[in-house]
Amino acid sequence: MKEYSVVLFFSNSNIFPQEEYEKRLENARKIASVYGLELIEDIYDHTAWLSFIKGLEDEPEKGKRCEKCFEFNLARAAQKADELGIDHFTTTLTISPHKDSIKIFEIGRRLSDKFLEINFKKKDGFKHSLELSDKHELYRQEFCGCEFSR
Repeated sequence: MKEYSVVLFFSNSNIFPQEEYEKRLENARKIASVYGLELIEDIYDHTAWLSFIKGLEDEPEKGKRCEKCFEFNLARAAQKADELGIDHFTTTLTISPHKDSIKIFEIGRRLSDKFLEINFKKKDGFKHSLELSDKHELYRQEFCGCEFSR
């Protein structure tokens, strides 16, 4: 398996309210510190995210709104990778048993040939994430983050 240098990119303008965003960002900072990783923080622009998903507010979970949300966040990651001269990027969205990895991969491929299809659910990835959250006392959210998923 190929090894990569890892840079974390926190870009979650979909998260609402901002207090929830800050809580998740603080935990991203904590895990970056634990593992000695660089963390790049995107600007929080919930208004831009709302404009991007406009008209899909009433979609069910795992529907068109979620796909647009994936597109919004992956596009920002692709843009940041290009800006920084990073050869490849992926997303931790695939660790969630509630997210459709195949759909995420389709969107990632469509946005950039730099996107790596890594399914973090494989090999008990979700279970391992729970263990690491316990070990490092990380916050585990109860919902995806947007106000429409509550």
